[in-house]
Amino acid sequence: MVSGSGIHLPATVVTNADLTRTLDTSDEWILSRTGIRERRRLAPELAVSDMCVAAAPAALADAGASARELDAVIVATYTCDQPLPSTALMVKERIGADRALPIDITQAACANGLQAILLAAHLLNVSARTVLVVAADCASRVTDPRNRTTGVFFGDAAGAIVLTRTESPGAGLLSWDFGSQLSHDVEIRAGGSRRPTSAQTVAEREHYLRMDGRAVWETATRRLPQSIRGAADRAGLAVTEIDHFFLHQANLNILTAAMAELEVPIQRAPITLDTLGNTGSAGVLTALHRARTEHRLRGGDTFLLSAIGAGFQWGTLCFRQA
Repeated sequence: MVSGSGIHLPATVVTNADLTRTLDTSDEWILSRTGIRERRRLAPELAVSDMCVAAAPAALADAGASARELDAVIVATYTCDQPLPSTALMVKERIGADRALPIDITQAACANGLQAILLAAHLLNVSARTVLVVAADCASRVTDPRNRTTGVFFGDAAGAIVLTRTESPGAGLLSWDFGSQLSHDVEIRAGGSRRPTSAQTVAEREHYLRMDGRAVWETATRRLPQSIRGAADRAGLAVTEIDHFFLHQANLNILTAAMAELEVPIQRAPITLDTLGNTGSAGVLTALHRARTEHRLRGGDTFLLSAIGAGFQWGTLCFRQA
């Protein structure tokens, strides 16, 4: 079960008005297409691991756990500090999780966090007792400042949760539904073994994120409702019986369309993207943390975490609160 949560938000706020100084856009255009008013930017001297380390203590404190109790530290990010060594290992060392297994989940983009939570649940089912999952992305480092399509969407943030075993009958992870379909509609082309970094790849701006907005819209609005229905069905629940929907905080129009397709009131899906932007893996955890801090989650409540990321990869987890 989810025993604790925490987030870290960088101090720098970038408003839509700020973006209009460098991009051919307007506040009205950004709001109508994304629902985003502002987003956070990580200071240039900091990295993703710094956000993870900042988010972890609050989650541990909320769970009443210490770093030394952790059996695993799973970091979910597609913007790792560097190719090697492991970002999860950096985080583990800095928070003092001496005996924890460090694990990195990296290439499902905005769905990394859900894959990390699913892995944590399986570890808990075998031998682990306490697992920290930190989902964090610093998309400002991989978005082209000249590109309006990607430049207005993304923000930097980290979300952390502590998962533990539960003795409460019927509580914890009830079901999951994951899927994938290969697509290059969202990609970073260079920096891997196919296109190693070179003067040419840098000049051609191939290290920046590229995104086909129409393809994202069509895939997300189809796959998210399908996945949510699949997870609810496996849990033996009707979608309308789910109390809370913590969805991928990518775009307000996508989120609204998904909830309309499910015929569920939008009020059951907390929104953080309006002030944080698309924070990648962290998005669903920022929404979950908000609900926890506002005491919306009560014992016996059911909730879903659902997201889609580049690849495309998508998934949904269904929980019941202890």
